[in-house]
Amino acid sequence: MKFQFKFIDKKQGSIKDDILSGLTVALALVPEAVAFAFVAGVSPIVGLYGAFMMGLVTSIFGGRPGMISGATGAMAVVMVSLVQKGNAMGDGQGLQYLFAALILAGIIQALFGFFRLGKFIRLVPHSVMMGFVNGLAIVIFLSQLNMFKSGGEWLSGAPLLIMLGLVALTMVIMIVLPKISKAIPAALVGILVVSAIVIFGNIETETVKSFIQNGGGEGIKAGLPSFNIPVIPFNLETLKFIFPFSLILASVGLIESLMTLNLVDELTETRGSGNRECVAQGTANIINGFFGGMGGCAMIGQSIINIKSGGRGRLSGIVAAIMLLMFILFASTYIEMIPIAALVGVMFMVVIGTFAWSTFNIINKIPVSDLIVIVLVTALTVIFDLAIAVLAGVIVSALVFSWENAKRIRAKKSIDELGYKHYEIYGPLFFGSTALFQSKFDVQNDPDEVIVDFKESRIADQSAIEAINKLAERYQKVGKNIHLRHLSNDCRKLIKKAEKICDVNILEDPNYFVAIDHYNRLVKEKA
Repeated sequence: MKFQFKFIDKKQGSIKDDILSGLTVALALVPEAVAFAFVAGVSPIVGLYGAFMMGLVTSIFGGRPGMISGATGAMAVVMVSLVQKGNAMGDGQGLQYLFAALILAGIIQALFGFFRLGKFIRLVPHSVMMGFVNGLAIVIFLSQLNMFKSGGEWLSGAPLLIMLGLVALTMVIMIVLPKISKAIPAALVGILVVSAIVIFGNIETETVKSFIQNGGGEGIKAGLPSFNIPVIPFNLETLKFIFPFSLILASVGLIESLMTLNLVDELTETRGSGNRECVAQGTANIINGFFGGMGGCAMIGQSIINIKSGGRGRLSGIVAAIMLLMFILFASTYIEMIPIAALVGVMFMVVIGTFAWSTFNIINKIPVSDLIVIVLVTALTVIFDLAIAVLAGVIVSALVFSWENAKRIRAKKSIDELGYKHYEIYGPLFFGSTALFQSKFDVQNDPDEVIVDFKESRIADQSAIEAINKLAERYQKVGKNIHLRHLSNDCRKLIKKAEKICDVNILEDPNYFVAIDHYNRLVKEKA
């Protein structure tokens, strides 16, 4: 089952599409980067530098063409505590500690990709993915509601009506224009048209400039980022302080990036490289640490804007990053004139395109456990963050899977012409099914020779080995023999490797009498 996004065109990209979609993404990145910088407690320029460097490095070297990276809220909420504690440690050096933590987090992420651990994202069930996109859609929607404030107060009266009208106009343009022509991204047209109406109509409404000023910033104009080594004490105490934050930043960044990569894979019906993306994300965060950016990870909202606008190749992300830098260097005056309403309208369309509306159609068609996982991941994403939500969803899904498989083990019983009793085991033998496995055997009433056939079963873990060990002991205590048959090669190796911890020897241990050839010989002699 694939996600169905009504606003996504599955066509192949082009250079023109990549350039125009990159420009659209760059415009939408400005308020996002600024807002997340405020959340983290750093200057807006630090957020913009972070978005530029994350976007450029991951677009060139990342494993998923068309995916956009930048400063994100998921990482910003971790950074705010780091910056505050760093400031308290001495002379307002919280920002320097942040840069050092980003470098360490980047190293962790790069090592994750180097050791090819990105493949573990395949263990994320579809129900977790659905909860992920639903939760992210709600988070994006809630974050845009803050744009309806001015000076910390909710808009009301005429300013609110103007804001709502401009948001609605942007959304209408994005819905209608693709039905007429797809030559230019609808999001870009919406931003330009609404900006022109506000500027030439001299309409009083919140703009990028007023948004930055309300947050305590002065503007987005700045020079090129410069190389600097974080000014902090290089000692064990510093490492103890930043390492937990670095580990959390690395984990949150990788989970969000790999989940977004999977989503873009589904949207474009192509396949990206998770390991390569891990290395690129790590490299980008390391560069951020040395060049004064706040770092980040993949952005689902901006990635969907890019895909929706026709961006498919690496060029789209490269253009977005370079245009963002151009805004900072040369076009800050014009970018600051863009009304926030236009950008909010674009993000509201992203919300509509992100939410998996098919969730409502499958409520009565999927297992209750999957529905619970979807709701759980959605709620945890909104309440806490993506990393906690995904981990919780995977754990719950794994427990449900284990429980369901634990109930499937069964034994078919029969007695052959030699008077041997056969137990044909069906289903996996692992920690969850050992108790039910033990209950299948009637040790007291069984004949002296018992054969346990694993042709349709597999021994999965140490708990299974111990279960077999205990079963053999039960039969030995009453003077009966147990034979194991049809163990697969990997199961034999698993038991053989367990000798040191379970005192098991598949060939010689008298508890087991593993003697397939011996049994076959008896049958021939009887015949």
